Amino acid sequence: MATIGTPAQQFIPVQDVRDGIVVLKDGTLCTIVLVSSVNLSLKSYDEQRATLSQFQNFLNTLDFPVQIVVQSRKYDVRPYILTLENRLKEQTEQLLQVQTREYIQFIQTFTDQVNVMRKSFFVVIPYVPAVLKQSSGIGKFFSFLRSTPKSDSGVISDFEEERTQLEQRVSVVEQGLSSVGLRLVQLGTQEVIEVLYKTFNPGETTSQSNA
Repeated sequence: MATIGTPAQQFIPVQDVRDGIVVLKDGTLCTIVLVSSVNLSLKSYDEQRATLSQFQNFLNTLDFPVQIVVQSRKYDVRPYILTLENRLKEQTEQLLQVQTREYIQFIQTFTDQVNVMRKSFFVVIPYVPAVLKQSSGIGKFFSFLRSTPKSDSGVISDFEEERTQLEQRVSVVEQGLSSVGLRLVQLGTQEVIEVLYKTFNPGETTSQSNA
């Protein structure tokens, strides 16, 4: 049982982030890929069936697990409002001033009444080193619970080799989702850290608008 004053990091399964790859405390490597979305409601019935069939085929071809994560963040429109207000001060034509004021008022009223959310879609692709695969189910369970990180001479000593195996899985996912019409971007170290921070700090749900 945790005692008062125990660092919260002890309960986070992440040990490190190396070259955009998440290293868990049990030695598992994970890559996070940002994926675009498809609006099925804008497609015809036949296109919808074709898209769903392609996605089903993609899932059926995988011989390893993946995790699909959706993050929702509320837009912070204040920087955008400030930009509009600065433009308003620079405008000399009365008609443009009136239109800009009305637009600012519309944005403020709309965002007060409706939560404008931004959704981001991620696919987490793991690779479990062979040493971990050989352990039993109970062994894996206790391995996951251990809070002591593995040393560089332990499970993750062959990081480069294991990263190559992980990148092969990433290629499989990229090819499969590209056939569905989705675009993918593999996250770098800083982007991964930001995603992890938002994941472990769900109370901070504001995302600035760059409109």
